[in-house]
Amino acid sequence: MAKTATGPLKGIRILDMTSVVNGAYGVQILADQGAEVIKIEDPVGTRGGGGDIMRWSGHMPEGAPRDMGPIFMTINRNKRSVVLDLKKPEARAAVLRLAKTCDAVVSSVRYEGLKRLGVAYEDIVKVKPDIVYVHAAGYGSDGPSAGEPAYDDLIQSASGCADILPRTDGNPTPRIVPTLMADKVSGLFLSQAITAALLHRQRTGEGQFVEVPMLECVTSFLMVEHLFDHTFEPPTGQMGYTRVVNPNRKPFKTKDGYIGLLPYTDKQWDQFFEIAGWGETIAKDPRFSDYTTRNRHARELYAMVETVTQERTTQEWLELLKPLSIPVVRTNRLDDLQDDEHLKAVGLFELYDHPDVGPYRQMRPPVKFAKTPSGIYRHPPRLGQHTEEVLAEISQAEEA
Repeated sequence: MAKTATGPLKGIRILDMTSVVNGAYGVQILADQGAEVIKIEDPVGTRGGGGDIMRWSGHMPEGAPRDMGPIFMTINRNKRSVVLDLKKPEARAAVLRLAKTCDAVVSSVRYEGLKRLGVAYEDIVKVKPDIVYVHAAGYGSDGPSAGEPAYDDLIQSASGCADILPRTDGNPTPRIVPTLMADKVSGLFLSQAITAALLHRQRTGEGQFVEVPMLECVTSFLMVEHLFDHTFEPPTGQMGYTRVVNPNRKPFKTKDGYIGLLPYTDKQWDQFFEIAGWGETIAKDPRFSDYTTRNRHARELYAMVETVTQERTTQEWLELLKPLSIPVVRTNRLDDLQDDEHLKAVGLFELYDHPDVGPYRQMRPPVKFAKTPSGIYRHPPRLGQHTEEVLAEISQAEEA
């Protein structure tokens, strides 16, 4: 573990009033990139076990503290934890004192609640006029759903995400994609918004309020390709990108496993047709003669591909296709990832030794900065671990 931050945001100080996954994940990206992050949590007993609720999800190692759940561990490294009961005036005063020392404040509590607690943008800007205040909302404040609760399942349902699988496989039942897609996509928007607002402040001296609404973020993310022919008015065809909403778009079965396979260019498809033994007959089929027609008939094309991939082993396909630069990979199960040749070589999974939890695994920051590398320099914090330390630092700074 690095001894100190080395990333491009070193020197930036962020007050993190987020919880669960959306905000915490987005802020951790900035912490990995060097920002000093102070995480504000509720005291023990105010909400279940207290603090960020993700502390209590999952199975901890035997003998380890119960406040260090596995998902909390993966989205709260490089942060310090301060416990404050914001219902108390002295805690509110401490937040304002902290905010005065920060470049950005990030929150994910419903905004009306932040107003009641006295830590909304309108309160913070009085003590720190150039603050960048970023609010992770469920829904944009201009719409009728503003202020309503928002979780990943709800946003996947509201954004159209739950309608993608029905368009793919014909089962009309809406279904949730089994990953916290809405939370993590919104977290990516959040981290980018914070750095953009900080850049504006550096250029102009102006802080600002920034709203990052989950529904709008996820819907815009989803509809990049799925607006499709409804991009035009009037629509020229269907909604849903033809090649993607395709039941045969999946890893293809081989003799001993599965491969991800996607010939893309005309040349790659021609080469694949030859290897498949289809030769000129299929290559000249008007349904598959060029990019546009192949996309239009992707369902039939992908079904044909699977009939031939089962004739060879995964390794045989890799050895045949990789020298031709035809895009192909071995399909990994979740259990395979830590042994994946590439991921092992780049060191994505790293083991650390937490002083209270013991050995634990993290995914190192995936983005590489040549001059200012991101890094992991703080273990995920225990609940309230740094309360006295951080408040003492503020007092010392105010006395200086």
